[in-house]
Amino acid sequence: MAYHCSVPVFSIPYPVHRTVFQGAIQCLQSLCLALFLWLTGHTVLASSPPKSIDIPPAVLQSLAKNQIPRDAVSISVLELPSAPGADVREILDWRAKQTMNPASTIKLLTTLAALDLLGPQYRWNTNLYTDGQIKNGLLKGNLYLRGSGDPKLVPEELEQMMKSLRALGIQRIDGNLIFDRSAYSPEVMEHTTIDGESMRAYNVPPDPLLYAFRTLSFQLNQTSNQNGIAISYTPALAYFKINNRLRTSKQNCDDWRRKMQFELVKNVGSESSNSDQLSALFTGEFPSACRNITYNVVALDANTFLTLGFAAAWELAGGSWVRQPQGKSGEVPLFARPLLEFQGGPLIHVVNDINKFSNNVMARQLFLTLSLERLGKPASIAASDRVMQAWLKQRGLDFPELVLENGSGLSRNEAISARHLNDLLITARQLPSGDLFVESLPLAGSDGTMKNRLIRQLRQFLHLKTKPEARIKTGSLAEVRTISGYVISQSGKTYAVSSFINHPNAFRGMDAHDQLLTWLLTGGPEPKQAR
Repeated sequence: MAYHCSVPVFSIPYPVHRTVFQGAIQCLQSLCLALFLWLTGHTVLASSPPKSIDIPPAVLQSLAKNQIPRDAVSISVLELPSAPGADVREILDWRAKQTMNPASTIKLLTTLAALDLLGPQYRWNTNLYTDGQIKNGLLKGNLYLRGSGDPKLVPEELEQMMKSLRALGIQRIDGNLIFDRSAYSPEVMEHTTIDGESMRAYNVPPDPLLYAFRTLSFQLNQTSNQNGIAISYTPALAYFKINNRLRTSKQNCDDWRRKMQFELVKNVGSESSNSDQLSALFTGEFPSACRNITYNVVALDANTFLTLGFAAAWELAGGSWVRQPQGKSGEVPLFARPLLEFQGGPLIHVVNDINKFSNNVMARQLFLTLSLERLGKPASIAASDRVMQAWLKQRGLDFPELVLENGSGLSRNEAISARHLNDLLITARQLPSGDLFVESLPLAGSDGTMKNRLIRQLRQFLHLKTKPEARIKTGSLAEVRTISGYVISQSGKTYAVSSFINHPNAFRGMDAHDQLLTWLLTGGPEPKQAR
């Protein structure tokens, strides 16, 4: 007795994705086959495509313990192919295509695009001009500095610049400093914040002539001097001193900021001294239990900070000033003649700093460099966004949910999905600079923002010749915690993992992310061998 099962052909009045329709046909055919085999006494063996694994129990327990609902979490885990031509395998998809705030993990997009478009050896130029003449070691005239957004114009670079300036035969300068910031559109240099903390270093705005991240870094320590507290600072600034009026106290060191006050005081020069001076005034109490405390503050406007920094660097190089230089904004005039073209460090060094230490202003400057190089000045957010979208299209990536506000993740508006960030990680492995990009990510238990993460978990692998590792970019904002990067398991399999938590309790989510990474390190999704 023969049985026949058929699927009728019918029209569909609304659009249905082809794979969905084919899936329905296959499902009906399977049901028909099962009915036939049951009627004829045969046994049916279940055969279905492999499904992605559910969220690991340890991750779920951590989320529950920290009162983070599952619908505030997005996770994507993909297994990278072990051989050329093999397919990427989806391991875990929990709301992976949901649009989320990625915080600093969006820096992966900025740095990878820059490496691919500019090359790892790309360098920024800072050019010096003058409207004066050099005679008998004296430069009589103004110095003009035109910047291109070097994210790492730090004291060491300025020291090299001053040596090159001295090599031109200049010993003294009689003139002022003019800063040309025409490389950037004015609105990107506005000092706006998402949390009102304008004096915090992570909120420094972009600047084509950004020097030392515009941040004063004070080091406080206990000594045997009169008040028992020593204060030093970097970078060196001319016409600047510290006025230390701190008193020691027996408070807990965890609370050292609460009773210490900081203020900048301007002392106007007298008739006998035509130099104005700034004082960093420290008052209040400082716990005697504290050691090697660093206090970073953005307290000076961009022109003042660069003027005092440039003046100090010139003096440290053996140069001198006829009078205290004044610094102001302006453009290089057509009649000015070039003195020096200074090249900063290579892009790969900047990428390492951005990804390992999550430096926001460096990432913002790198994002603006994309449009400065591809479309010309002035660089703007909108122009850099266009360059980024064109690059994504060129690389075959379509991220319709992507929102870029500054390329650093210091934003309430930037958005992407965990799955698309993983797609970016997969693409990175196929690019010429892919290995450099991977090496720029923080290595768990070793460096960057992952230095103190997963240390206990990684100890269990010390006996292995080839040790598993996690190279993970982290991200954090109020109500946001994220991770994204690569995990090599103890069996040697490589996974791309991205996980976002967007919730008021996100600050408690680090443990859930560590549980997810531990699961991958120990081969959680891999088939277990029979004992």
